[in-house]
Amino acid sequence: MHTVFPSLSELTDERFLADFRSMSTHGATPAGGVHREAGTPADMANRHWFHGLLEGYGARVVYDEIGNQFGLWEIYPGRPYVLVGSHLDSQPFGGRFDGAYGVLSGAHACARVAAERYETSEGSTHDAGAAEGTPAGSAEVPLNVAVVNWFNEEGSRFKPSMMGSSVFTGKASAEDMLAVCDAAGVSVREALRAMELPTDPPADLPTIHSYAEIHIEQGKDMDAQGITIGVVDKTWGARKYEVAVHGFQSHTGSSLLEDRHDALYGAALIVTEMRRIGEKYTTADQPLVTSCGQLNVIPNSPVVVAQGAELLVDLRCGDEAVLQAADDEFRNALADIERRAAVDIELRDSHAWTEQAYTDAGVDLAEHVASSLNLTFVRTQTRAGHDSTNVKDVLPTVMLFVPSKDGISHNELEFTHDADMVAGLSMLTRTLSTMTSNPLDDEGQPRGVGA
Repeated sequence: MHTVFPSLSELTDERFLADFRSMSTHGATPAGGVHREAGTPADMANRHWFHGLLEGYGARVVYDEIGNQFGLWEIYPGRPYVLVGSHLDSQPFGGRFDGAYGVLSGAHACARVAAERYETSEGSTHDAGAAEGTPAGSAEVPLNVAVVNWFNEEGSRFKPSMMGSSVFTGKASAEDMLAVCDAAGVSVREALRAMELPTDPPADLPTIHSYAEIHIEQGKDMDAQGITIGVVDKTWGARKYEVAVHGFQSHTGSSLLEDRHDALYGAALIVTEMRRIGEKYTTADQPLVTSCGQLNVIPNSPVVVAQGAELLVDLRCGDEAVLQAADDEFRNALADIERRAAVDIELRDSHAWTEQAYTDAGVDLAEHVASSLNLTFVRTQTRAGHDSTNVKDVLPTVMLFVPSKDGISHNELEFTHDADMVAGLSMLTRTLSTMTSNPLDDEGQPRGVGA
């Protein structure tokens, strides 16, 4: 393959910021956010734009069967890759930084590392075909670099969240996920085909050695403390449930309270119970976060006692024992809610992960890189789920944060300053370069995913 990489001098911070502004026009909302749910026309437009950007920066673009989009810089033919990335889909009327910043900074970091490899080689050529793709004078051949845009991280249109990385890591079946339908009955398979993407296993997905991801913090701690880089050493555990409340439809004017089987009342009791549990188990040292993020009422008529209600609930905590105790209390409370509201409650689906540490060697590497760049940093935990929470279970992984102003996220007002974005790009580039030259190995044995 004959590939031309851009020169390092072309890959400026200003160009990165300009690319970010261009990317943010896809699905843009009036308040400055984006509405770009997975598999929608806005997502398709953004993916096509990103495909062209990757090729312009010297990458070969491939897709797997669940819509994950990879940009590959094959500097050293046949060698494994260090993968960086995040997701380009958003919540409805969400922020333009969540996920998208990590994907674009990953692409620029890969392009910079690829350009640097050739500009520091003898002859200083940008032709990847020169010298069989290996810079002259290399004592030990490093790893290649790649970026990924994971499909449906947000889980707002198709459930569960983190779908693409779940399939990639073997935690979910591609066939099962392709069959998932949205509220309108459109399947993931149909959505991918509408975007002209393959739904068959790829023949040429390479071996991935390790992974790095950078993301806005989605919390206010770093912004409040004036910290530039967060080095994530652990992820919180989470329990997520799809809950169905079954009642009996009746007239709001004629049915007495004691005769009602009000599904909406049952759902309301679940919402208040979740808040009570969150407040009960939260301490100054260890918060417990409980939420009800979606509610569908059936038939949702103004003069009808609801026959059904569907809602999503979740519990999250950094202490597994506390999370388990709260989860047990929630489950036990359902029987009392059934009695009080005269309804039946069904836990249909659950999606959970436990608190787990990130690669120790990756944490150490990231802290060393931040120090070498004179960037302020802090060890932190991620409360939100990210694709890295899946990938870290099968590959050595580095997870980084940049500040998120006032901690606002999943909101059109989400914001990260240009200076923090650029600092994060420098941090990711140096981290990626180090991971290619000194591959992470947290268990004494190399690991890889892919063909």
